Amino acid sequence: MDISLNKIAKKVSRKELLLLFGKTLKKIRKDKGISYRELAQLCDVDHSQISKIEKGYVSIQITTLFELAKGLGVNAKDLLDFDFDNESS
Repeated sequence: MDISLNKIAKKVSRKELLLLFGKTLKKIRKDKGISYRELAQLCDVDHSQISKIEKGYVSIQITTLFELAKGLGVNAKDLLDFDFDNESS
């Protein structure tokens, strides 16, 4: 089985990206004192999906990014405000 280091690096980077995004989402949500269920009511994203996003379990579409931002009352770019080393992606 031939697995290149580049492919492994891409997978690690993608997971890291999902975790960083989830951490940022969770921080903003908690700073605003909003629960999963409250956020779900403010946007078109199920509360169980929000939990999975915050844990870095799932990737999201751009429409979900904007829904989450709308529900939190922030700009979508605020949810992407984290440092990520993209040299390996």
